[in-house]
Amino acid sequence: MTNGKIGVQMMMLKEKVEEIGVYDTMRNINELGYRAVEVSQIPMTEANVAELKRASGDFDIEIAALSAPLEPMLPGMPGETLTADFDKIVADCKTLDCRFLRIGMLPFTVMGDKEKIMDFIAKAEEMAHRLAEQGIELYYHTHHIEFQKYDGEYLLDLIKNNTTKLGFELDIHWIQRAGENPVNIINRYKDRISLLHLKDYRIGSLEVDDEDFKDMGKFFGKFMNLIEFAEVGEGNMDIQSAIEAGKSSGVRYFFVEQDDTYGRDPFDCLKTSAENLRQLGYSDWF
Repeated sequence: MTNGKIGVQMMMLKEKVEEIGVYDTMRNINELGYRAVEVSQIPMTEANVAELKRASGDFDIEIAALSAPLEPMLPGMPGETLTADFDKIVADCKTLDCRFLRIGMLPFTVMGDKEKIMDFIAKAEEMAHRLAEQGIELYYHTHHIEFQKYDGEYLLDLIKNNTTKLGFELDIHWIQRAGENPVNIINRYKDRISLLHLKDYRIGSLEVDDEDFKDMGKFFGKFMNLIEFAEVGEGNMDIQSAIEAGKSSGVRYFFVEQDDTYGRDPFDCLKTSAENLRQLGYSDWF
């Protein structure tokens, strides 16, 4: 059984891209020791694609996965979609030697409606077959909403049981937030996952003052919203068990991601995550 490869989900670096550009962002990723990225929420302009290609070669960083929604998240929302921009997205994948493409989440307009969800699933499966003809594998990234039940069945299982070609990119933080054990879900999805998000989960500090106790609604608002995204190894997740389950289940790329860094520089957060992963014994996965 071969090792996986640890990389960076570039969503958390989108502001760095705006500030210093794609190339220097990739330079910093290289200096932190990462050798793979998943590109998300980075505008795929001609210039950015060219800079990703140049940086990939110069810094030996694999463009492991790209992102594209199936349809607009809301009607009229700008941005590329697989439905409207299929040829462009395929061309970008081929330019960047990337064989994995992932849908980030359900469109907002289908959430909570089983009939619309089933229509989305059918379209995603059809798109997965269409992309396979181009040598590209399509994956669906999970949050917590996929653990909503419809007639006693998780939405996530609805997707799984009604597709054969579509793969899954599981996210261990969101599985935990949904009340499930990430290791159990990873094991259940064996051979349907090649991409996994390593994202830790912590309970933040409860910071209150006398004013909060004058309005208990305000106090409990703070009390009930303590869940935070954490650097890998800095939270409460059993990271090693999740990685080992992923390895056994066919995961090839393990992407470090942190949706919110709470004012900390994201490069510093990625450094902490890398150091912790190396201490866990995964130095040769970088």
